[in-house]
Amino acid sequence: MSTSDRLQGLFVPNIVPLDGGGEINEPELRRYCDWLIERGVHGLYPNGSTGEFTRFTAEERVRIIEIIADQVNGRVPILAGAAEANVRETLRACERYHELGVRAVAIVSPFYYKLTPAGVYAYFKEIADNSPVDVTLYNIPMFASPIDVPTVQRLADECERVVAIKDSSGDLPHMMRMIAAVRPNRPDFSFLTGWDAALMPMMLIGCDGGTNATSGVVPEIMRKLFDLTQSGRLDQARDLQYRVLTLFDAMIFSAEFPEGFRAALRLRGIDTGLGRQPQSDVQQLELSKLSDQLQCLLAAEGFTDEPIAGCPANQPVNQDQVARIAAKVVEELRKRGMA
Repeated sequence: MSTSDRLQGLFVPNIVPLDGGGEINEPELRRYCDWLIERGVHGLYPNGSTGEFTRFTAEERVRIIEIIADQVNGRVPILAGAAEANVRETLRACERYHELGVRAVAIVSPFYYKLTPAGVYAYFKEIADNSPVDVTLYNIPMFASPIDVPTVQRLADECERVVAIKDSSGDLPHMMRMIAAVRPNRPDFSFLTGWDAALMPMMLIGCDGGTNATSGVVPEIMRKLFDLTQSGRLDQARDLQYRVLTLFDAMIFSAEFPEGFRAALRLRGIDTGLGRQPQSDVQQLELSKLSDQLQCLLAAEGFTDEPIAGCPANQPVNQDQVARIAAKVVEELRKRGMA
């Protein structure tokens, strides 16, 4: 594969709209795909973490890819989440998604049972040797067995089918070490970040793009951030990255994932329905408060009106607080031998 063919750009890990009965809302999912493509995303990434793949059956996961592949009809590439509970079922998904014409599949490292690096290597090697479609490694160490740098390098060197890694750790030095280890021998290999808060710095150290949940809510802003960074307009990109950070933090830290993103997407006019994970009364109240906060953030970017009660005025930056946070970050980096 040439470097021009490698995965690059923004692949949206899309939410799956549900109807009143909690089933896949196919018309709204189709409309959402068009909405994203019209707003400039480079590709779609269904059956990812934001798409709550573990909350659908294997048959539903296949149906989601069928719907999206049909609706996209080749307009943008599809990176299909193909993680199943074991190698046999994962390969079955790879075969079906290959038939549907996806560009590649993304497979998360084994979860529930924490494996050693040797076990992680063996798992991906078996899949790569038998998959009919290109494979993207998915490293999300908070939920699954981590994929360390030697394992990524070994798989890249030995398996032509392994063409990329999506890393959601948010660890910039780890990404740099992977790029330094892999790219000299595999210039076609892609590096995608799954951490929205660091898209710009990740691109500056060599990432090809991202699979960012925020791009499913404000694709216009994320595409602009990508373009500004890629073209070297770094002052503008930096300003936009900080604005993305505020929205991302509100969506990911103020509610159980991915409910904050679902709430924000509803404010953009997509009928997401309620998620399949039950919510307590307290959680529902907190989500209602979060919706008002998200509406204010989206209103500030011109995507919706302010809530009826209005939005609080912007507060001045507390420089002392910023200095304390920075000192803590530096202290932690020193402990890890990174500063």
